[in-house]
Amino acid sequence: MNALLPLSRAIDALTERIGRIVYWLILAVVIISALNATVRKIFNYSSNAYLEIQWYLFSCIFLIGAGYTFLRNEHVRIDIISGRLSARAQNWIDVIGILFFLFPMCIIIGWLSWPLFMDSYVRHEVSTNAGGLIIWPARLLVPIGFTLLVVQGISELIKRVAFLQGLIANPLEKQQTKSAEEELAEEIARQRNLDAGGAP
Repeated sequence: MNALLPLSRAIDALTERIGRIVYWLILAVVIISALNATVRKIFNYSSNAYLEIQWYLFSCIFLIGAGYTFLRNEHVRIDIISGRLSARAQNWIDVIGILFFLFPMCIIIGWLSWPLFMDSYVRHEVSTNAGGLIIWPARLLVPIGFTLLVVQGISELIKRVAFLQGLIANPLEKQQTKSAEEELAEEIARQRNLDAGGAP
């Protein structure tokens, strides 16, 4: 297990980097949504493409960011029972959940979504809405997102087993870290300082 912990750390670093890129898309969605609403109200003009790009970006945030959410242990849990159990029992529940539920579900969805993407790509499928966007990029997000979730699941499984063997601290304990919103605000401020020629 000691040999697998560096792999887990490498996966975590990759997922962290992907997550930090993806959460910028939240800002993009907000800006596009605000501009779309403003143009529609002021100029009485709108396009289905503006709405669909918001859907695409939201899908990207949800699917590509799923592994990042898993890394941060921020996914929805029903802790009515497991919250009263010991740390070892909680980690055993996660090991069973990852092996028998997460992995099979992700593999099946990823496997079944690939032909849909390929069919959409080959046919150059376009939205049926007037002025709509091409569809294959949105379909591609599904296999990519679930593949990334499987990869992060491997890291989480390694950490759970390592904890059960007494090699690392409890990975289920939430660290006192800043929220995604606070991190995004700090990143925006840091970028603004860099653009202004100041210190990061």
